[in-house]
Amino acid sequence: MKYKSDVEAVDAFVEKYKLLRKEISKVIIGQEETVKNTLISIFSQGHVLLVGVPGLAKTLLVNTIGEVLGLSYSRIQFTPDLMPSDIIGTEILDESRRFKFIKGPVFANVILADEINRTPPKTQAALLEAMQEKSVTVAGNNYKLDNPFFVLATQNPIEQEGTYPLPEAQLDRFMFNLILDYPSFDEELGIVKSTTTGLNTKVNKVLDADEIVYFQQLLRKIPVADNLMEYAVNLASKTRPDTKLAHASANNYLNWGAGPRASQFLIIGAKANAVINGKYSPDIEDVKAIAPAVLRHRIIRNYKAEAEGISLDMIIDGML
Repeated sequence: MKYKSDVEAVDAFVEKYKLLRKEISKVIIGQEETVKNTLISIFSQGHVLLVGVPGLAKTLLVNTIGEVLGLSYSRIQFTPDLMPSDIIGTEILDESRRFKFIKGPVFANVILADEINRTPPKTQAALLEAMQEKSVTVAGNNYKLDNPFFVLATQNPIEQEGTYPLPEAQLDRFMFNLILDYPSFDEELGIVKSTTTGLNTKVNKVLDADEIVYFQQLLRKIPVADNLMEYAVNLASKTRPDTKLAHASANNYLNWGAGPRASQFLIIGAKANAVINGKYSPDIEDVKAIAPAVLRHRIIRNYKAEAEGISLDMIIDGML
């Protein structure tokens, strides 16, 4: 995998991205924005929280992406009785009376954390180190996770009985919070036709782990103008109520704003968004394109916003 220049490598990345979209569309009908942002997150070394009602193909999307990327895939069904050791693994006493570490399902490239808010905070926290440090610590020993490593978590927004809201510290680990909406009439018709015929659709592998890591590093090299860096930091600063740069709607409707991770993700996400659209450097439109997905889980509405029916996306749109 050698390219004569970074420009040639970027062009190759765009072609691979188009192939990925083509293969995924064989299985996933519609949800184009969700697919695009999930791929952006993966190439930006980020994690994704997918929020949507049941039946919108959240699990199928994650499974399909794992297949086309040629990566190992692990699904963890989060339940109230799930323990941290069920995720990261545990030590057992073997036949020679020595402790041996048995790896948990977190030791894979793509982790589907299904219904992540159905398990208590103690178990949710088991993913914190894995998501941030790409490693886990058990009994004082540190174990590195596979590279690349992505967590794609799903959450049901309507059935809140018996759930445990994700702590802000964990929410901040996710690059994007993607809201899945119902398909259009034509899309739903296509879904019904393709899933009720008994035909199995096979997708082809487009990339492997080494290529993904290469393209992740390539994105980091994409140049960004200083004024765009300032725009991203200024946008994140606008969300922080009662600070010097706070936007009026932040002071009126927010209890808490986004931290520095938001600024970082705005820039790396803008780079990826620019490249897949055929540009060699991002501009303000690229930051705006990914800003709602980066910010909506990092800001907290106050009582006034809830009482007046002011949504997070309305507040973000006002700031943009």
